[in-house]
Amino acid sequence: MDYLYPVDISLDEDGRHLVLYPDFPECATDGATRAEALTEAIDALEEALAWRINYKKEIPAPSPRRGRPAVMPGARIAAKVALYQALAAAGISRIELARRLGVDKTEVRRLLDPRHGSSLDRLDQAVRAAGQRLQVGLRGGA
Repeated sequence: MDYLYPVDISLDEDGRHLVLYPDFPECATDGATRAEALTEAIDALEEALAWRINYKKEIPAPSPRRGRPAVMPGARIAAKVALYQALAAAGISRIELARRLGVDKTEVRRLLDPRHGSSLDRLDQAVRAAGQRLQVGLRGGA
């Protein structure tokens, strides 16, 4: 899945650039400039994704851009989201993933913890154990 999420940007009554997310109604941010707002939008998106992982909520697919700017999370958060979704799609529990990886369930908890600095190599191993492949690519700015 591609984690490039569209955003809607408008000016609020104070002249700040307000960012709203069609796919995450609970999420909003702003910035003094459009560029600052888009930078803040990445942080806010990562927080929304982390919240959904922590509370075991569904992570929506990105809506069509339809000419809107879009933001994506950093590679580590995207990999953790991919692992979270791969486990859900395959019906694999965290305990089963730990068994497949030959590790303690604490390590699996860390792999899914958005705040933990898991390596991309380890996240790739976990995604593979869930029957998927992690893909990394480059994309231009928003």
